[in-house]
Amino acid sequence: MSREHSPTFRRRLLARELRKIRRDRRLTNTQVAQAMDVQQPWISRIETGTRGIQVKDLKRLLDFYEVEAGEYRDKLVTLAKEARQRGWWHAYLDVLPPQYAEYIGLEAEASEVMNFEPLSVPGLLQTADYARAMMSGALTEMSEEEIERRVEVRTARQTLLTETPSPRLWFIIDEAALRRVVGGPVVMRAQLRHILERARLPRVKVQVLPLAAGAHPGTAGSFAIIRFAETSEPISYIETIAGDLYLDKPEEMQTCNLAWSFLTAKAIGPAESLDLISRVAEEY
Repeated sequence: MSREHSPTFRRRLLARELRKIRRDRRLTNTQVAQAMDVQQPWISRIETGTRGIQVKDLKRLLDFYEVEAGEYRDKLVTLAKEARQRGWWHAYLDVLPPQYAEYIGLEAEASEVMNFEPLSVPGLLQTADYARAMMSGALTEMSEEEIERRVEVRTARQTLLTETPSPRLWFIIDEAALRRVVGGPVVMRAQLRHILERARLPRVKVQVLPLAAGAHPGTAGSFAIIRFAETSEPISYIETIAGDLYLDKPEEMQTCNLAWSFLTAKAIGPAESLDLISRVAEEY
């Protein structure tokens, strides 16, 4: 499925529009739920994009909001239809946590992804052997088959790097991730050389945050900022050991953007970063 038809993103885009319509009408979720004869959580889940909406239910909702027939209403109906399509990653839902599947859908639609990783190589830059070794050391025990299916997903995600047009991909990797031996020296040497190859792609930028930088905002953990061509509202994705978080409120995004600014200021430049990665690769 092409990036411009990611069902996950379409669902979130529709959710944003429906939330805006309701607020413009000065209605509460409870009032809408009573008018639609549904439970209030049904409205909340649709407006946050955590669930889709049937076209027939959308049309009832738009009738209640008095959204007249025309281009805008047609656009919303089309979004609802596209949001119910299945992305390629749906074939792997048996081995993917829901939050990760959600992230893949958003990433597939991105115009820009800015990703900081303090302890491991970013997923979009991982080799299959490195990814396999990382998953083997995860807290959740997985069978060999589950690991291989997840490796397939990670490899499929990487088509983003060579798509036309591809999104802008900006990675900041802590030097600690380059020196953490995952899978053994042979795997690490191949992994770092792989990063060097990918960094030469026209819309890929890689920077290293050196150990000498000391304490920095990224010590709290990895995160990604995802921007989209069709909306001015980016989303931040934060991985935690207890589950993943999505942040999109202005104050939350401000914090993430500020952290990214600090990291870019402390990271060494792209050319110097590739030199460092090359030197570390030779040490393996």
